Amino acid sequence: MADKPSSGEILGIPYNFERPSLGRLLSSYWQPGEGMLVEKPFGIGYTLNLANWRSWVVLAVAGGLYYQQTQSAAAGGDGDGDAAEADDGPVEVIVDDD
Repeated sequence: MADKPSSGEILGIPYNFERPSLGRLLSSYWQPGEGMLVEKPFGIGYTLNLANWRSWVVLAVAGGLYYQQTQSAAAGGDGDGDAAEADDGPVEVIVDDD
């Protein structure tokens, strides 16, 4: 049985299943001469290039959205504590079959 390749491309998407070394991991996430996305050091697809400023903008926006979500969840959802408690009661639904 022939050995299957451990890295390459399928439909233009890169994959790499070689055992990653520490040097390869570090060098793949920091490539100053490349764009915002670079090939993953292990797995399928692309990852952020931390040497590109656009990647830091993406991380800051994602972090801000995550922070906002955790703060709204800690505050009780939509921010109206009284309205959230009033919605917990039973609801009557009337269906007209005409």
